[in-house]
Amino acid sequence: MPSYCCVPGCKESGGHKFPSDKELNLKWRVAIRRTNETRGLWRPGKHDIVCHNHFTLSDYKNTLLGDKSRLKKDVVPSVFPFRQEAIVSPRALRMKSRDHGDLVSKDKSMEGIENGIQYEVEIETTSNERPIEVTDESDIGKVAEDKNVQCGLLGDYSIENFINNPKAVSYYTGFICYDHFIFLFHSLGPAAYELNYKCVKLKPKDQLFLTLMKIRCGKEDFELSLFFNISESTVSRTINTWINFLYFQLKDLDIWPSRQVVDEFMPVDFGRKFPTTRVILDATEIPIQKPSDVNNQSVTWSSYKHSNTIKTMVGCTPRGAVSYVSDCYGGSVSDRQIIENSHLLENEIFDSGDSIMADRGIMVQDLFANQNVFVNTPTMLKGKSQLEPEEIIKDRRVASKRIHSERVIGLSKRFKILKYELSSSKFPLSNRIVFVCFALLNFKNAIVDKLA
Repeated sequence: MPSYCCVPGCKESGGHKFPSDKELNLKWRVAIRRTNETRGLWRPGKHDIVCHNHFTLSDYKNTLLGDKSRLKKDVVPSVFPFRQEAIVSPRALRMKSRDHGDLVSKDKSMEGIENGIQYEVEIETTSNERPIEVTDESDIGKVAEDKNVQCGLLGDYSIENFINNPKAVSYYTGFICYDHFIFLFHSLGPAAYELNYKCVKLKPKDQLFLTLMKIRCGKEDFELSLFFNISESTVSRTINTWINFLYFQLKDLDIWPSRQVVDEFMPVDFGRKFPTTRVILDATEIPIQKPSDVNNQSVTWSSYKHSNTIKTMVGCTPRGAVSYVSDCYGGSVSDRQIIENSHLLENEIFDSGDSIMADRGIMVQDLFANQNVFVNTPTMLKGKSQLEPEEIIKDRRVASKRIHSERVIGLSKRFKILKYELSSSKFPLSNRIVFVCFALLNFKNAIVDKLA
């Protein structure tokens, strides 16, 4: 059965498979402007091809037999109907008369145009058609060629491109809409405009947008450099700067609530069964790239996950708000060791009479006894053949409420930076990355209903 060209609108059969090189493969995907069902960048299967109609004669090697069937190295398809219809916009023509070829304008009156790539290329439309908008990876194209404007795979992503596209905002950032994203940005205060390192190409809110795309979607720095039309090194520095900035700003919010606040937002059924609960604790592990150092390999080896991980202890309120995130430790560390080194044991963290809900593996009752804080865990058999009926009922009640912490941890794994292997280059930032991901969950709606 013949394979047909995957370029939208093309019906030709036969052609060239996508390159195995990661960067070149991405350039092909960006060039053909094809999206998936969520308006994200489409990913080809092993049988998908691009036909010869989308390559120029100069893209092929001349063989001894004179045919031109083999592509040259690093070639990208460039012949498409949407490129043939492209015309240089009036603004691009005006740019030709200038002495420089900068792609970024300082003209405040043109901000509405500069959010997309329209200032470089426009698609000819009729009076009844809407102008092209940059709403996803599929809208990244090649700009007009002239002596002042380079032609290449450029993108000028901006959060402002998605003001009316809540689905895209949710996909890239985890926030339900543009207004929700802006609420976070304003919560960070004016310091966002005064960072020591400044990416002059991007506005501060687009620097935040780029950072959220990194932690939410797990995108490679190279891919982000294409989207935002900046260098990979600038992408890396921007992400590192904003992870640090988010960490310090969100840390200042003091996510540990008072006893009064916990009681005020206590779900009705939870308060009836476990009224003294202050926090629900659970541990989670994040996979990491195998360290090169043998000692670090041993420290981070998790016998539970059978891989190298970092481990953190997370606490949430009965309503599901994240209220505690410990530092990260190697995967070999026990839950008890994490708590022994945490600030939870400091005086005045808990009120006398508070209780902690935790998994049966977190055996720390003795650590909190002097604070008159009870640790509520499922009953352990301890040599008994079976549990008493009242113990079974109590354990079921604890399990039904303790699951809230598991839901919080599950939500955190929607940040792909926590779901997949953390690269060794990000090890120094691991504490802050983990804290930021969990703290951002508090900007979402409560996961536990008030009546639960």
